[in-house]
Amino acid sequence: MRRPALYSSSRPARPAAPASEATQAIPAEAQPEAAAAAAPARKRRFGISPSSPALLWTAILLLGIALASSLALRPMQRKLTQEDINAAVLKTMETQVMPSEYARAYEAIRPSVVRVVSYIKKSRLKELEPKLAARSSKPKPLGPAQEDLTGDGDEIENGVGTGVVIIDKGVILTNLHVVHGADRIKVIFYDGLEANATITGVQAENDLAVLQAAKIPDDMIAATMRSTSDLAPGDKVLAVGFPFGIGPSASGGVVSGLGRVFRSPEGKQEMRNLIQFDAAANPGNSGGPLVTMDGEVVGIVTAILNPTSARTFLGIGFAVPIENAASAAGLPPF
Repeated sequence: MRRPALYSSSRPARPAAPASEATQAIPAEAQPEAAAAAAPARKRRFGISPSSPALLWTAILLLGIALASSLALRPMQRKLTQEDINAAVLKTMETQVMPSEYARAYEAIRPSVVRVVSYIKKSRLKELEPKLAARSSKPKPLGPAQEDLTGDGDEIENGVGTGVVIIDKGVILTNLHVVHGADRIKVIFYDGLEANATITGVQAENDLAVLQAAKIPDDMIAATMRSTSDLAPGDKVLAVGFPFGIGPSASGGVVSGLGRVFRSPEGKQEMRNLIQFDAAANPGNSGGPLVTMDGEVVGIVTAILNPTSARTFLGIGFAVPIENAASAAGLPPF
């Protein structure tokens, strides 16, 4: 008996159609939608989509890790200690030359120091001969650098001293004996400006005179005054002035006594409560400031002690305390 033929239940695989044929098999109106559907499938084959939130958070995490590593590797700034500061100061002192205390005091007071010159008329020479004969040096005729401001040539230099500006409007303290009996007074400021001055106050018992300059520099600087209440023997002081007309000159020393009494060589005047100092002072220093190392005025140089006829410095000078000097200008006490 003939057996019937047996057939497999699976269909044979159909050969893949060429790409062109597959494309042609899809209707034309459906091709864009098919391409759009195929694109995401291809992207998913290669990992996370660039627009995926997971990729964004991963990038943020990696950036945070990199920043933290950078900060951890950076050396922390060390806190300065007192030892560091002391070492820096010592290094500066070793490598740089610092100005002395006296130099700093001079720079502070210099803009306030003025040269004071008094003049008398030649017609008064006979009248003043007894007074001039008592001096160690006679008046000298005016030279080119001493030409008077009026230009009449009828004056001679009577005396040279020093003054200090105590009010920036041109109020100047000096010694009375520098300007006493003068027909005209001239002051020369630190910048070279020359001006006539008039006497506005006198304190004869302390040999003090107050001057007012007719004109002043635009940047006039008044001296700073300091009470002598805490001044003590041994404190450093600086005397600034025009000794023998030379200057401004500075000489340093210390306070060698307080509350001293001085009688003039002629015995006509006695001054009390003076500051004694050993900074060099000579004729021409009269009326100049005696200052501390801060450049603050504590006295007005007024006399030197010399029992000989030379009247030059032997080691003891005297200054009127600034409290007395300021009262002569009508300033309130400290």
